[in-house]
Amino acid sequence: MGNLQEESDLKSTITISARRFEESPFIERTNTPNMIRGVYAGRYFPMQIDEDPIEKYWLLRQKAVIFDVPEKPIEISGPDANSFLNKVLTRDITNVQEGRGYYALACTPQGGIFMDGVIFKFNDNKYWYVQADGPFEDWLIAHSSNYNIKITDPKSRVLQIQGPASLEIMKKASRGIIDENMKYFRSGFFDIGGQKLYVSRTGFTNELGFEIFSDGLKTDHLALWDHLMECGKPFGMEFSASRAMTIRRIEGGIFGNLTDIDTSMTPFEAGLGLFVNMDKSDFIGKDSLKEKDKRTCLFGLTCEKAVPAAGSKVILKNKIVGYVTAGVPSPTLQIGIGYVRFYEPDSWIGQDLLLELPGGDFYEAKVVNLPFIDLEKKIVRGLDSSIPSKKEEVLFNGK
Repeated sequence: MGNLQEESDLKSTITISARRFEESPFIERTNTPNMIRGVYAGRYFPMQIDEDPIEKYWLLRQKAVIFDVPEKPIEISGPDANSFLNKVLTRDITNVQEGRGYYALACTPQGGIFMDGVIFKFNDNKYWYVQADGPFEDWLIAHSSNYNIKITDPKSRVLQIQGPASLEIMKKASRGIIDENMKYFRSGFFDIGGQKLYVSRTGFTNELGFEIFSDGLKTDHLALWDHLMECGKPFGMEFSASRAMTIRRIEGGIFGNLTDIDTSMTPFEAGLGLFVNMDKSDFIGKDSLKEKDKRTCLFGLTCEKAVPAAGSKVILKNKIVGYVTAGVPSPTLQIGIGYVRFYEPDSWIGQDLLLELPGGDFYEAKVVNLPFIDLEKKIVRGLDSSIPSKKEEVLFNGK
């Protein structure tokens, strides 16, 4: 999800014209005088507001937080929609079902990851692909000339309600229709405050959570916001910018497109080979992927004394063997964590390495499996409802 990786990114800001990017329909409710906004998938989103992101992190882990997120649904419709999506996505979607989402990748002809996102089937002739950052709509159009399909922007804006109280909030928001029977990655249309909206049991935090998709111009966005906030009030839900989400996203082992994964990395190198169906007849990038190394190059990195900053060098026996794509302090683990991309595949798990930060300081670090927290993903699947205890913040590098 969000490409805001580190606190230092907030200092690299410029003023840009609003005409080229989509304004959030929720801005009247979320705007603050000192808000810093980013652009993602051509949409504005709140990166930072007047809040303590660590406090909001613990609110996310113990109660619930609502996020205005810029992920962008693209609609693919028409008689050839399924065959077209099977051509452009690495996952076999021939038999995908209505009422649930499927994580799916798109690759370049060279086998690099161009896009990651979630595909939803509405009927045999209509699908949504909820994309991450990048020009995916143009890419789809460029490959659609031989198919009887339409590629359109439904103008759907997305809210995420994440955290252990999210189920009770959505139960209240839907007048009891959404309940424990809605499992991870399930989805459907529901009456939310008098408006028929698409809801999925997904998110970018690896906490129990939901995503609510607006119906473009048909949706009264401010009424939707007010309804959800009213339903969330008894459970302590608050609005937050993306920083708390980014920390929890990285703890949960969720990659950011264009930052952690990109066109120079294959799905196998990213550890995402599970979502590549080499047995299906054809897809863009298949021929190249046949020849690629199937081993992983992207792992977790932990450091007890510092936060692995993006761009940090990773060193083994005086040789630079990789670099950090993103890093954050983990309030739960009380250590610095990040993603390390190695230049070559090897038996990296468990290796003790040296981390060189951009400023030149050196720290000991260790390579670990992902995710950093909840390896079996019991929390996001609703199988672990325990509430973690808040821990005092550990200071890294004076931060």
